[in-house]
This record gives sequence, C-alpha cells and structure tokens, in this order.
Amino acid sequence: MIDLYTWTTPNGRKVSILLEELGLPYTVHPVDITKDEQFAPDFLKIAPNNRIPAIVDHDADVAMMETGAIMLYLAEKYDRFLCHGKDRWQMMEWLMWQMGGFGPMLGQVHHFVKYNLGKSAYAEDRYSKEAQRLYRVLDHHLTGRDYVAGSGRGDYSIADMAIWPWASRFEWQNIDLADYPAVKDWYCRIAARPAVQRGYQIPHYVTDVPMPA
Repeated sequence: MIDLYTWTTPNGRKVSILLEELGLPYTVHPVDITKDEQFAPDFLKIAPNNRIPAIVDHDADVAMMETGAIMLYLAEKYDRFLCHGKDRWQMMEWLMWQMGGFGPMLGQVHHFVKYNLGKSAYAEDRYSKEAQRLYRVLDHHLTGRDYVAGSGRGDYSIADMAIWPWASRFEWQNIDLADYPAVKDWYCRIAARPAVQRGYQIPHYVTDVPMPA
C-alpha cells in the first residue's frame, strides 16, 4: 500500500495522475500548504525539504520526496510509462526540463503575475517572457508528435505526466494555448484520459480540468 501526501498543486497532481494511471491502491493524506501543514514534524520525517508531494511505499519500506524521483521510482517498479533504449534518455531530458525550467519558471509567473500583480514590473515581464519561451520550446518539439518522448510520434510517459499539470494552469500564466497549437493538441489529448481527470481532483475537487477555448 502507498500513502500519498499531497495538495492541489501541479507538483502534487503529477504523482496522483501517475498513481491513477498505474491503477494502484493508495491512501491520500492532504497536506494543506495554505495552513503550513508541510512544516509539521511528522511530515518532515517523510519529506525533509518540507514540500509536497511525498510517498511512503509500505510494501518496500520506502519513503520518498521530490516528484521526479517519485515518478521514476513508481514507473520503474511497475515497468510502465517508461521509454526504453535510447528513447529513455529523451524521456529523461524532458522530465528534467520540466523539473529545472517549466515548473520553476511557471511557478514564478504564478507568484508575480497571479498573486502579486503590480508589485514588480520587472519580475512580471521577466517570468512572463520566459514562460512564453518555454511554451514555444514545447510547441516546437511537439509539432508532428503525440507525446514528448519516444520514437515516431512518441509514447505516453512520465515526462508527459510531469509537464501536463503545469500547463493546466495556462490561465494563471496568461497563456493562450491557441498560440501553441501543438501544445494545445497534446494538452487536450492528455486531459481526455480518465486517469488524468481523476488524478487532477486529488486530494479534493477544486475545479474541472481547465480546457482551452
């Protein structure tokens, strides 16, 4: 059995979507970051960096933090949603692209553009431009592809599951997905998956999955 400690954020949804795609039984433990519950001593024992999500795999006596590590652990344990051979490295590079760029930079857009608009014109401009650049990178890569990694048109993998939840906040980022048609097609393709619909609502319902016009 797996315990999932999470909240309704893009990072949290990466792991809940993967767990739903794997069809694994798991117990959800909400960690309300708006109430600083991520700093509770009991959670610190599981996630020393005080960030959600985290898991405990009781069958293997493994506790893990950091979404990239968690996703690789689960995908490798159950040998699903991975690319193999040389395609594995393409999957890894896009997983790292999300962790090192797409997620952190969009997080800054959320902070300065959605929650603190008008406090720093420099930051708003800097991070909005970087968000647009990253969407262009993704759009260029996805042109002629169904998924970000794999041969041919690609294979649905943990790289897609890591990137998609951040793209699902396109409205927070003032991003019009119509400007990135390959991203829009990819986004809608993944949004239609039942496991993604379920995973998006963990640990509780906030809104329906946002859909572009």
